[in-house]
Amino acid sequence: MILIRLIVGPLQVNCFILADEKTRDAVVIDPGDDAADILKIIRDKDLSVKYIVNTHGHFDHIGANKAIKEATGAELLIHEGDAPVLASAAQHSRAFGMGPVSSPPADRYLKHGDMITAGEISLRVLHTPGHSPGGICLLEEGMVFTGDALFAGSIGRTDLPGGDLMTLLDSIRTNLMNLPDDTRVFSGHGPASTIGDERRENPFLNAESGFE
Repeated sequence: MILIRLIVGPLQVNCFILADEKTRDAVVIDPGDDAADILKIIRDKDLSVKYIVNTHGHFDHIGANKAIKEATGAELLIHEGDAPVLASAAQHSRAFGMGPVSSPPADRYLKHGDMITAGEISLRVLHTPGHSPGGICLLEEGMVFTGDALFAGSIGRTDLPGGDLMTLLDSIRTNLMNLPDDTRVFSGHGPASTIGDERRENPFLNAESGFE
């Protein structure tokens, strides 16, 4: 598997490109901005992007959707719970003092348990609401892409419309903390971690914080 991380946009979003080394079929996760940089890697690696997947619809994770989709013909996928969030991205970005950000609507809505395949890449969709209603994580063998649900040493903010702290903690408990300790965690912002490290060290996910 080819796995490439780009840090894109003013809010430093982690955009991931996963590709099958043999078929060159690829998935782009959270192309938040800097479409030219993403497309250069796609061209340089001779990749065929099958899917663009948004872990959620907030403006900082979707800014390059349109350009990547138009350049590659890839299908755009998001959980149905975040379809309204995707549609209101421009309003959301203005509220943060940034220019309007927009995206085409999704070609297909995802639900918990769906599989996204590209060559031998197989991503299982985990619905993890709490940061946003339709937030998802994407599970591959030995790794999970957590969007803005779980970070190294932290969790996603829950003070935006549709956010809820207890819902997010339950999502993490139910869908992520049951994974093996050595599962690598690739989040929407910041450095990588592992499930074991987060289980032991994340202050939001220990007994002292009431997380059991």
